[in-house]
Amino acid sequence: MRNVLLASAGMLVLSAFAPAMAADMAARAPYVKAPPPVAYTNWTGFYIGGFGGYASENSGNPKMEGGFVGGTIGYNWQAGNIVYGLEADGGWADVDASITTLGTTVKSKTDALGTVRGRFGFAVDKVLFYGTGGYAWIDNKITASALGITASQSNFHSGWTVGAGIEAFIAPQWSIKGEYLYRSLGSENYFGVRSGDLNLHSVQFGVNYHFGGPILAKY
Repeated sequence: MRNVLLASAGMLVLSAFAPAMAADMAARAPYVKAPPPVAYTNWTGFYIGGFGGYASENSGNPKMEGGFVGGTIGYNWQAGNIVYGLEADGGWADVDASITTLGTTVKSKTDALGTVRGRFGFAVDKVLFYGTGGYAWIDNKITASALGITASQSNFHSGWTVGAGIEAFIAPQWSIKGEYLYRSLGSENYFGVRSGDLNLHSVQFGVNYHFGGPILAKY
């Protein structure tokens, strides 16, 4: 009986101090805060946009030069920091040059241009550095006027383009970009005479809208 009483007394003492001991241990336990979510940019997906720029002929006297404006559509894929994709653009142009000699005025004017290009670049979060290249085209017209008589002929020139650019997100679904393109367009016949290749340097700036919300949370 004495042993039973001693054991019972011990249990009572432990039960009295157990809540305090548990509270003390909980107070001493280190608190580990969950890491905050890390924001990152996912470039994968469709996008559309608009652009405008300026083009100048590589050589010639006088040189063809002028502005252009148009629209863009494309799709990106991303693997790690590598971003690659396809892009097509087209627009209206006012790139021209004219010369008058012996009472005859000849004017060459490009009134539309575009490209279909691949893009390959390296993303640093919201900023993409890329190279680009592919197919280029223009719609060009030559007009000759003399003695009150005017004749004109239009041709579609095809060729290639290569360049580089930078694109950066300024909002969750909006980006801005700037790029340089060198366009080399093949020769065509005008009034029975070959025009020679037309090579243009162009600088253009654009705004793109990306579908799907590219700013995500990574835990």
